[in-house]
Amino acid sequence: MSPSPSSSSVTVPPALQEKHPVLIALILGSESMNDEERQYWINILPVMTPEQIENLRQILQNEKDQLSAIDTKYKQEMATLGKGQKAEEMGKKRREKSETRKAKEQGVKEEDEGKGEEILKAIENL
Repeated sequence: MSPSPSSSSVTVPPALQEKHPVLIALILGSESMNDEERQYWINILPVMTPEQIENLRQILQNEKDQLSAIDTKYKQEMATLGKGQKAEEMGKKRREKSETRKAKEQGVKEEDEGKGEEILKAIENL
């Protein structure tokens, strides 16, 4: 998100805004400059050569593109981490359910063995 001219202390002459709207937006949106540096570039813009203006535009556009790529990569990594955590949570829940089921099965098995012994004793006593 690039800050608007009204959200900073940078003053942009209307004629300059009309002549270089894209470059002004890049200058105002640059994360590598403070307001003093932004104002400097806006102030010297009228005396810069077309080649210098194009170089500045390319530098600022490159910065914006690289930061955007970093943000995209970060969001993807965070989404992947989120999926990994979800998978980890699902695995943990499955292990817990498995352990609970095994405990119940063991209880039923012991109960069955106890009943089996009772039946054998009852048969022996006949």
